[in-house]
Amino acid sequence: MVTGSKELIRDINTHLVLETVLNEGPVSRAAIAAKLGLTKATVSAIVAGLLEEQMVREIESEPASIGRRPILLEFCRENGRILSIDLGVNTIVAFTSDLTGNDCGLQQYRNTYTRDTVIKGLAGIIKKTMNRLEKTPFGVVGICIGIHGTVHENEITFAPYYDYAHLPFAKELSEKFGVPVYLENEANLSVVGEKSFCFHAKDLIGISVHSGIGVGIIADGTLYTGAKGNAGEFGHTIVEARGRQCPCGNQGCLEQYASERAILQDYAKAVGAKSVSIDRLIADYNANDPVALTMLDRFVRYIAVGINNLVNTFDPEIVVINSGFTIYIPDLTERIFAELKNRMNDCRIVPSGLQDTSILLGGVCVCIHHFLGVDYLSPNNPLTVG
Repeated sequence: MVTGSKELIRDINTHLVLETVLNEGPVSRAAIAAKLGLTKATVSAIVAGLLEEQMVREIESEPASIGRRPILLEFCRENGRILSIDLGVNTIVAFTSDLTGNDCGLQQYRNTYTRDTVIKGLAGIIKKTMNRLEKTPFGVVGICIGIHGTVHENEITFAPYYDYAHLPFAKELSEKFGVPVYLENEANLSVVGEKSFCFHAKDLIGISVHSGIGVGIIADGTLYTGAKGNAGEFGHTIVEARGRQCPCGNQGCLEQYASERAILQDYAKAVGAKSVSIDRLIADYNANDPVALTMLDRFVRYIAVGINNLVNTFDPEIVVINSGFTIYIPDLTERIFAELKNRMNDCRIVPSGLQDTSILLGGVCVCIHHFLGVDYLSPNNPLTVG
């Protein structure tokens, strides 16, 4: 039998107590002890340390009909700030929040940075953002950057639509600002955000459709990234043998037919325009333009094929689709579900609950996990999963 040292056990118990206050507070010491199976004396000793560290504070509960008013504990969410960045192909979004993803601020910038200028450009955005924040006891506790490509060991390993692979983002930015910097694939962040704030499921898949198509996989409550961070590269599954060339090296990859980038490029070509915006395509679709209808029929068909394969492979409880198309044309999600012919699985297909903020709130959760050593599930989730 392997036993832990007293220090290890105390550390584990401290994280459990903090996690309980974070996710269930305001909560009493007695309720924490009952939930975790710890003695009241142990909980009181841990809470004393957390009070001293300014992690939690005491508040009075509502008056009791009998006896003294119990003292409750709540998490000091305003004592630190988090910076979450979506490093998109065309835009960069900088998002700030407190230690629970609340009290938010957001700024959007055009991404015009090359390989040689992107780190300096990001540093400028981070500095500008941090200068606007009020001072707090902990300051900025972490910076998370969502990458539209694969990430392994905090480094970009493959990015098909911008030339940022293997640049020392984390090293240079963390040294410059004295703050931990975490890089993660955008689809992984998106599914973490959906799980933490909307869908508290143990087995969840999030499909992120932007310049490419990525998948975030939550398996038995844990983010699955694979041996080298390549799990979930859904857009590079082949749907047309010897089809269109893809930057990954293969031909006929899904994202060459059903990503927002591919659909918009094909629509522009079909209508004789140099480029078209997603707003124009959606407006034309709503006006029953036949070419627009055909393009989004293709999106529905290909995404449904992909979801069928994912469902058979992972058997999730829920599949969340996050795309500008499904956000602005809600009935597309229903049409995708109607295309599925799978009699073996009845998982739910739902639109994103967080939409454009899913990547950013996923980044907040990553920083919370690293700073506090706990997992965060927002009690104020906007959707209820039955």
